[in-house]
Amino acid sequence: MTKKLVIKVTAGADAPERCSQAFTVAAVAVASGVEVSLWLTGESSWFALPGRAAEFELPHAAPLPDLIDSLLAGGRITLCTQCAARREITEKDVIEGVRIAGAQVFVQESLADDTQALVY
Repeated sequence: MTKKLVIKVTAGADAPERCSQAFTVAAVAVASGVEVSLWLTGESSWFALPGRAAEFELPHAAPLPDLIDSLLAGGRITLCTQCAARREITEKDVIEGVRIAGAQVFVQESLADDTQALVY
């Protein structure tokens, strides 16, 4: 049985350390062979758009575009439906591989057997 990790990141450039920690933990988990689902909510929603991660800077942190690339290669990134709607982000706007889904899917993933959920 494989352990799964669901991470919800609520912070963006408004709380850069918390944001970076969420992406870093997710990327390390993927690299360790863990099945990862990263959810973008709140201010982190903007990172679903092409080029936005490149604008993020935090000293001594891995570049956010690299972390996103590793997550898309080995995990899943989901943008919250309501968060997308509030920012007028549609499926045609997001980075290829990012899906938009709602709370029902988040709850389903979080409560699955052998799953750990984290919120940043």
